[in-house]
Amino acid sequence: MHGSAVFSVRPFSRFPGRVVAGLLAAVLAGELSAARDWRTASREPAGLAPDPAATPEPVVQVYAARTIGWRGSFGVHTWIAVKPAGAAQFTVHELMGYQTRRTGNGVRSSQRAADMYWFGNRPWVLADVRGPGVEAVIERLGVAVADYSYAGVYRLWPGPNSNTFVADVLRAAPELRIDLPATAIGKDFLGPRLVAKTPSGTGAQISLFGVIGVLVGWVEGVEVNLGGLIFGVSPTRLAIKLPLLGTVGAIDPGRPRMLPVSRESATRAAIVP
Repeated sequence: MHGSAVFSVRPFSRFPGRVVAGLLAAVLAGELSAARDWRTASREPAGLAPDPAATPEPVVQVYAARTIGWRGSFGVHTWIAVKPAGAAQFTVHELMGYQTRRTGNGVRSSQRAADMYWFGNRPWVLADVRGPGVEAVIERLGVAVADYSYAGVYRLWPGPNSNTFVADVLRAAPELRIDLPATAIGKDFLGPRLVAKTPSGTGAQISLFGVIGVLVGWVEGVEVNLGGLIFGVSPTRLAIKLPLLGTVGAIDPGRPRMLPVSRESATRAAIVP
């Protein structure tokens, strides 16, 4: 009709194709970059961990860093670093995919820098807990590491992978109150189970092999898993959770803190020289 505005959908019909093309280009660029650079990528300490020589008390830290190449656009690698009282070094518990394929057991507990760059990607602290009560937590974490059920299996998606390992081990230490990033793909893999406690121990989750599920916890907030992509909110952290971006919040959970200590434990600590 003469004088009427004509609306064309053609520019919008091209949008999905452009998005896919852009993602493919990013994936290819990341893959080529990873193939070229991973052997020389930085593995230096990031300056986030305390010096064991100047920190006699026990410490538990949990870290995350973007993974190598194109995978880093979607996900992170997580690990747990522990230092018993008086120890001269940190011990890092993590699961390595290539080690799983080579040896049949991907679990690695090694003495290395707790805050090491993950093949060029700077890590950040998810939790830093020190002082009284932490020694018992370290012992329970060690038992959970040894008892991990999927040490011989690694699947990038939907799990089990390195984030499945960390989530499983953290369930043995609810005092740490850790909210794993939305980009920790695999953290929701429960194997044949449908229901489990959240990694923070403050709620529960339902998950069908890490592909689809719902999580509700005081620390984690509310999360919906759709094909391994996490959408959610965390009121306690004033955070939103989105694929690619991860958890974006106003409260930093990585500041050093101490565990709540019962009156009985405090009295005993004061008596024992």
